[in-house]
Amino acid sequence: MRAMDRQRLSALAHRHHPIAAPLDDDSVAALLERALPHGEGRVLDLGCGEGTWLRRALDGRPGLHAVGVDLDAATAERAREEAAADGLGDRVTFHAQDAGEFTADHPFDTVLCVGATHAFGGLLPTLDAARRQLAPGGNVVVGEGFWEREPDRRTLDVGFTADEYTDLATTVDRVTAAGWTPAYAHTSTLEEWDDYEWSWTGSLAEWALDNDAEAALEAATQHRDEWLRGYRGTLGFVTLVLRETKPAAEASDHR
Repeated sequence: MRAMDRQRLSALAHRHHPIAAPLDDDSVAALLERALPHGEGRVLDLGCGEGTWLRRALDGRPGLHAVGVDLDAATAERAREEAAADGLGDRVTFHAQDAGEFTADHPFDTVLCVGATHAFGGLLPTLDAARRQLAPGGNVVVGEGFWEREPDRRTLDVGFTADEYTDLATTVDRVTAAGWTPAYAHTSTLEEWDDYEWSWTGSLAEWALDNDAEAALEAATQHRDEWLRGYRGTLGFVTLVLRETKPAAEASDHR
């Protein structure tokens, strides 16, 4: 394998942890329960990967229909195959295109973007993109990194910059200043992080050993070292369920 295609590497690394973020199954279920409409509704995932969030959203909720958008055509095709295998193919559509350029004829009751804010250039541009797709009163679910503590030289040496993230309180302040109110959130635990990273590096390394793929093994080893020696315990992850904040004038009109 050449210098490892990024999409291929990610697919291999997430074989045993299809949620591409440090969240366990109970956390995902709780976030969806708080964010999804009850009864009928429309759900959009921007940067959906293989559609795991959408398949879990639709499971047991027959009134929901969903759309997923991912830049990589092969990933979108795998998402279609997985949805069809789960019997959900008639309720979800996947588009292979830039999520920032996606348009729809009707707004969505819930918009998801967890672990893919880089596709929009950061957290606040992601929220701007989600707002354009959101129905009045709808929820946005966004996952973003933050600094659990001030990043030290070891963290910065693996490729982060000190201003790449802020602390959790400042992250929330930026969100609220942009016109959003947190309705719920989950802060990933160290245990969730460890499970995610051991699964990521282990799944890729296991595949590399089975297939004599030196580049994949090198990628797994490098990622493991950067995590253990660099950002473990320093980089956090929060997943927010957000509602648009009513402007002050509108709020006063409804008193």
